[in-house]
Amino acid sequence: MKKQSLITGSFLIILAVQTLVNPPSIVKADETISTPKTGEGLCIPGNSDLFDSQDCLMAGPAKHLDELAEQGIVFPSTPLYVANPPASLADVPFAYARAVTEEVPMYDSIEDIIAEHVSKKMPYGRIKYVSLYDKVETEKGLYYKIANEKWVSKEYISKVGVQFFQGFEFKENPTVSFGWILDQIESQTGPYSNAPTTGKKYFRYDIVNVYDTEMEGDLEWLMIGPNEWINHRFIGRVIPNTEKPAGVETERWIEVNLYEQVMLVHEGDRIVYATLVTTGSDPFFTQPGVFKIYKKIDHEYMRGAFEADRSDYYYLEDVPYIMYFDQARALHGAYWHTNFGYKSSHGCVNLSIADSHWLYDWTNMDETVYVWDPSGQTPTDPEYYGAGGA
Repeated sequence: MKKQSLITGSFLIILAVQTLVNPPSIVKADETISTPKTGEGLCIPGNSDLFDSQDCLMAGPAKHLDELAEQGIVFPSTPLYVANPPASLADVPFAYARAVTEEVPMYDSIEDIIAEHVSKKMPYGRIKYVSLYDKVETEKGLYYKIANEKWVSKEYISKVGVQFFQGFEFKENPTVSFGWILDQIESQTGPYSNAPTTGKKYFRYDIVNVYDTEMEGDLEWLMIGPNEWINHRFIGRVIPNTEKPAGVETERWIEVNLYEQVMLVHEGDRIVYATLVTTGSDPFFTQPGVFKIYKKIDHEYMRGAFEADRSDYYYLEDVPYIMYFDQARALHGAYWHTNFGYKSSHGCVNLSIADSHWLYDWTNMDETVYVWDPSGQTPTDPEYYGAGGA
């Protein structure tokens, strides 16, 4: 027993000496670990600004919503304070028809119809539309009198209706970018082509807010919601900006954005109207620059061809609400297509009938038209441009 006690005592002496030589390090908990105080809870989502940081933790759903708010995404979403212009603006006093054959014989009179005496033929072309003024049933069939005072057989034409689209009047300036969906599309979870789809579908003319942008090579992606992206080519975007552009000296101006294919109407520091447009396609671009409306006419015919073989010939009767601003380039209504949001004209700025009617009523002579391309893709050298057309 004495031997065991001696060994135990020796061990305790050694341990005591080691403790004096190498004392244990002291760890301060508040320097290494942050722990919530007893009873401290999570901030309430959507109300975190009401609490001091010592009252609740900015974590969980509240933190996620706070991060989204930094991107401009709030719940409920930021509203657009807009008004729909009167639908009656789309009414026109014309009945239109499309030429359905390459050759369209035209007659000067009913007698010529009976005698089968063709006065002339409508030129070949892909885009030929007429305005119907009168009709008569003859022994040769039904014939219509068109705007050029000629008669054509119903066998060569097909009546068309004016399809409806209309932009917005603004009661207040928009505070977030937004846009129109241009074609049916399913959003994706990220800003890249092979990102999974979200399962959410959007349709032409749907309105979405735009919160952020990312580039994938030459492709621009727009964030329309949390983890929800759409390629820019499917959205006609409005970026609110009330600053007067360089070269614009008036308090009222019309802005045509060639990259976004939208038109904004400005009065001082207010945006009063926005809509989709169709501008000139390559190589018949709409020329960038600052212009003045020099002629207004409520309707007239337009025709022309720019290709060497005249394969692009167009003949359009009673084009409504025309505002010329750059040689033969004009803002005007288009009843022969609904490609708003896409480039396809010969240089004119095509609007829906309702939008062109609204703009025609708003504009005065010498109104400023500001045409620009923020992407820099449109030629700016005036030497590049001819007179332009519809």
